[in-house]
Amino acid sequence: MTDSRSVLYLIVCAAPRAKNTSKLVRLLHAADWDVCVIATPSAPAFFDVAEVEKLTGRPVRTHYKDPVEPDVFPPADAIAICPATFNTINKWALGIADTLALGVLTEGVGMGKPIVAAPSLNDAQAAHPAFTRSVEQLRQTGVNVLLGPGVYEPTAPGTGGRDFPWNLLIEALRRART
Repeated sequence: MTDSRSVLYLIVCAAPRAKNTSKLVRLLHAADWDVCVIATPSAPAFFDVAEVEKLTGRPVRTHYKDPVEPDVFPPADAIAICPATFNTINKWALGIADTLALGVLTEGVGMGKPIVAAPSLNDAQAAHPAFTRSVEQLRQTGVNVLLGPGVYEPTAPGTGGRDFPWNLLIEALRRART
């Protein structure tokens, strides 16, 4: 799908919230984003890849392309990561780019792209000192991490979490675009 809408790279990690990727793509389209989906290597098991590809008109990418091949995605105007897992947030903050998703995120920070991160983890993981440092470090680079009181608050391990407030992500992206 190519048009005059702003291009959003949607990074999807392997977490239960990923089952809503199709729903999120529809919401992003309604908010006037042209969406390109990049998944961590384990994430495709969590959502309907064929449906997402039909909605976006592009493949879901999980791996780096051959350097001589043309890119199937146009350049991003902004990046969103939803769900953003404990593992991915910590690796990203450390500058590790061992997957396509992390490579896009680390480059996005360096390029000054607007980035919104919607964590998906439990409160025990959120209390880990490495995670706290990682969120702070990402925020210092300009990443909008949707986490905290009145935004998104993790629940106890084994409780299944709570519904994510999609409107917060859409609004954060709207502000990033302007």
